Amino acid sequence: MLSIIVAAGWPIWPLLACSVLALALVIERFFNLKTVRVLPPKLLDEAITVSHSSIPGPDVVTKLEQNSALGQVLASGFRALNANPRCTEDDLRAAMEAAGRTVAHKLERWLPALATIASAAPLLGLLGTVIGMIEIFGSQSPASGAVGTGNPAQLAHGISIALYNTAFGLIIAIPTLIFWRYFRTRVDEYLLNLELAGERFARHLNALRK
Repeated sequence: MLSIIVAAGWPIWPLLACSVLALALVIERFFNLKTVRVLPPKLLDEAITVSHSSIPGPDVVTKLEQNSALGQVLASGFRALNANPRCTEDDLRAAMEAAGRTVAHKLERWLPALATIASAAPLLGLLGTVIGMIEIFGSQSPASGAVGTGNPAQLAHGISIALYNTAFGLIIAIPTLIFWRYFRTRVDEYLLNLELAGERFARHLNALRK
């Protein structure tokens, strides 16, 4: 394997760097997009129960905010009422929507980088193949300018080595694209559920405010 990487030339190194970066991003996204870190199943009901008669104090709100992404959205509603118990419904929703936008940005973090790697890897592989082919055909031309005197076996071997760049590019791009689509779908589902949970909680807080 190492001999193939060395023979493929310098264009293979950006591909290897992309593969390491893509793997790191996939692991990071798997860790930070766990359901327990984004949308704990019972958190909304617990927050509604705790605030059934009154708004929790700052310590409880801080713990809720640190619990998960949903906790950040719910805590923003509590903070808005703690700061101004007479705030309007529009102000309350605006505070929760602002927190929701912050959460959405965090959930979508690194997804553009994965998409970029998935798009760039095949192009980097093709670039490496083209460069390799240029070098191979250049080395087959004798100094005298005669054509057709190169070693066919050496030429075939060189072409196969050059094509490794394309293969590496596809090997990196295909899994990265799959993971990007998976995370994109997962984030969209989270955002929809966060929006529904935020709407339900805003109605609860509005009724409590009255």
